[in-house]
Amino acid sequence: MPEQANSRSYTAAFVSLTFLFFMWGFMTVLNDILIPYMKQVFDLNYTRSMLIQFTFFGAYFVGSVVYFTVSVLTGDPINRMGYKKGIILGLIISALGALLFYPAAQYHLYGFFLSALFVMGLGFTLLQIAANPYVAILGPEKSASSRLNLAQGFNSLGTTIGPVVGGFLIFKYFADAPGSDAVKIPYLFFALIFLLMAGLIQVTKLPRFTNPEESKTGFGALKYRQLVFGMIAIFMYVGGEVSIGSMMINYLGLDEIGGLSHIEASQFVSVYWGGQMIGRFLGAVSLSRTKNTSLKIFGMIAIPVAAFVVIGLTNGFETALIYGIFLLINLGAFFLGKSLPQRTLYIFAFVNIILLAIALFNKGPVALWPVIAIGLFNSIMWSNIFTLAIAGLGKYTSQGSSLLVMMILGGAILPVFQGMVADSFGVHLSYIVPVFSYIYIAFYGLNGYKPKKIYGTQRYTGN
Repeated sequence: MPEQANSRSYTAAFVSLTFLFFMWGFMTVLNDILIPYMKQVFDLNYTRSMLIQFTFFGAYFVGSVVYFTVSVLTGDPINRMGYKKGIILGLIISALGALLFYPAAQYHLYGFFLSALFVMGLGFTLLQIAANPYVAILGPEKSASSRLNLAQGFNSLGTTIGPVVGGFLIFKYFADAPGSDAVKIPYLFFALIFLLMAGLIQVTKLPRFTNPEESKTGFGALKYRQLVFGMIAIFMYVGGEVSIGSMMINYLGLDEIGGLSHIEASQFVSVYWGGQMIGRFLGAVSLSRTKNTSLKIFGMIAIPVAAFVVIGLTNGFETALIYGIFLLINLGAFFLGKSLPQRTLYIFAFVNIILLAIALFNKGPVALWPVIAIGLFNSIMWSNIFTLAIAGLGKYTSQGSSLLVMMILGGAILPVFQGMVADSFGVHLSYIVPVFSYIYIAFYGLNGYKPKKIYGTQRYTGN
């Protein structure tokens, strides 16, 4: 395992990666805009429109299987080439996928769009495998969850802005474009951004963490119980998160829920993803190892207060007052978590189960707001699951990371399943699907994260 960066400051390297996290969050959430757009343009049912998520997140599975197979046969590729080269290659592949949107729109073929999304997903796979553990090891292991939550906070900034920008461009600015041409110019611009980012990373000095002599073949990572159970937790988390966001525009458009237009609903999708940003910045403070308790408490209170003001100024203070209730619940849940990643994880999972139950058994605003508020409690799940799962893996960290990224497959499977439920029983009832995701995540926070021998000898040094 590369030596932990305990004695040096890697702030510059961390800052240079925040825009990377922002951009892939921005691009991923655009799928929530593409789903209702493609459904309308190609006259699709809910199940077929969810193939957008199936293809995009299915690419994570395929790419991770390939990566894991190579690591088993020849040793971990990133452990040899370095995280920097892995990130640059991921950006170039992502740019290629975005470029393919132009001919897909030119020929007006839904299958071509799916192929473009698949290529983009492959690029994002490599970015996830390289960037997440890289951020985790840029400092002491005990503060890895805090550091990754902070990076994921910028990812959530991208997911917050994405629906607003994407909804404006696709549903309004380019709305009169013939066929599927509304996505041509936006995705050409995104491809350019990816290439510029690759150039920026190339000229940025990043600490190099590699150790070729420790590169091992075989299935060593799978002997860690916390990783195996963590893989299922990632599957459930991504599947639940993506299912909720993917169906939200159609859900908010239901007469019994909100009766909103696509452009109006996209604003609420932004609030849903914005909740993740708020929660992740709160998580970065709550899970940090700072010894100044007063400063920590001040930071935890200041973040939701600032969020309340921003929402009030942008969406009106009536909306802010309603959302403020959930901000207070979120803050209280963080205090109950006592800065422990596993405890915070299961508390947030239980809250989401309750919120979904309220939405399922009610109509109107009482069914609308709990679904939107789930973003606040999804916030720390990826980071906490990821860091709990790779803690103590040593030289198998990158291999374990590839297995976790493989389980982003949940974002491909569960939305399609939810689409099938929506076609058969209605969009409202389809929100029962993510309930099962949070039940398992609660188990992982309560017990699944604990390291026990599966086979062989295991040494654990995490929480």
